[in-house]
Amino acid sequence: MGIATTQTTKYSGKRNRLERPELLAPAGNLEKLKFAVHYGADAVYIGGQKYGLRSNADNFSFEEMKEGVEFAARYGAKVFVATNIYAHNEDIEGLEQYLRSLQEAGIAAIIAADPTIIETAQRVAPKLEVHLSTQQSTMNWQTVQFWKDEGLPRVVLARETSFEEIEQIKQHVDVEIEAFIHGAMCSSYSGRCVLSNHFTDRDSNRGGCCQSCRWKYDLHDEDEALYEEDSELFTMGSKDLCMIEYIPELIDVGIDSFKIEGRMKSIHYVATVVNVYRQAIDAYFADPQGYEVKQEWLDEINKAANRPLNTGFFLDTPGAEDHIYDAEEKAAPYDFAGIVYDFDERTSFATLQQRNHFKLGQEVEFVGPGGRFFKQTITEMTDMDGNLLEVARHPLQYIRVRTLKPVEPMDMMRKKMK
Repeated sequence: MGIATTQTTKYSGKRNRLERPELLAPAGNLEKLKFAVHYGADAVYIGGQKYGLRSNADNFSFEEMKEGVEFAARYGAKVFVATNIYAHNEDIEGLEQYLRSLQEAGIAAIIAADPTIIETAQRVAPKLEVHLSTQQSTMNWQTVQFWKDEGLPRVVLARETSFEEIEQIKQHVDVEIEAFIHGAMCSSYSGRCVLSNHFTDRDSNRGGCCQSCRWKYDLHDEDEALYEEDSELFTMGSKDLCMIEYIPELIDVGIDSFKIEGRMKSIHYVATVVNVYRQAIDAYFADPQGYEVKQEWLDEINKAANRPLNTGFFLDTPGAEDHIYDAEEKAAPYDFAGIVYDFDERTSFATLQQRNHFKLGQEVEFVGPGGRFFKQTITEMTDMDGNLLEVARHPLQYIRVRTLKPVEPMDMMRKKMK
């Protein structure tokens, strides 16, 4: 279930402010933030305890934010906070203090859609940049100009924006443009959905989306089912966005920040996707004329994919083939199995924390930042007391595994699913 290659034209958008595009990664908790930064993100976006659209993510306390900011700073990276709900009256109480606390924690910017949150941040926390959220569905240069005039240095475009529309925006307005280049696509218009509200009383635009578009449905004509009783139910879900084959076009059109979706996704997903885009961006700037998409990048992306992939709205309006109607086939045939914590060069044993069941004789892959990668069969492993093990079956257990090559802390080990 790979990525289809399609030829497209080059665009001559102008660059503004940023020398090269920022790679912006999601982080649902502090551990994911550290992996995103370690694997190459220039910035991460997170959620706090209030005002974000991912209430089911772990989200961050102010103490965790401070730790995340300090960790990111060691890599020269920044931390943004999503405050992108559409606020009701009862949401406003405490907003000023919340924004001041974000500023005190060292957060570089908030991502906001509600004008009240935007104005309040500008007034009470002036050191916080305010980036316009994709929730505003911004797709034309005049609206971008409006928000620039309101003092916003960056606009996150709607996911429905095409290459041609981005080119026109960059030609008319000198402002940073952020665009989603990888991850889930919402079946509704820029995420403003009320199915969740009606089905479960969970407000999509206040962080409670139950992802009802991905439920299994049947069709009925009044009381009569239109399908046989044993037929497959279907979803309304979109295929996931993936622009790894279009790095030169994304750069040429002038996008300043390449945004990856997925604050609810796993460490393996975030680190793998960031790792691939980091390599691709760096390879392009190292040699623009000789740049080529590498097959190993496509292979890695597909190992992290949850659903089939396409190019969203960048090239053309998606059709029926860009949605998932049948029983969903998982694209990734790999399981995240462990995280490296230490490596003993003398014995060639790596200390791992188990994240999924694995055993002796099983083929695994080790992956690290910058494209470090190798395969091996597990030939020997012990617990921390030196007792031989045949199976790693206990969640989060620390285990020593003999490796064929040196590994480093925060490298990942994965296994192929049967």
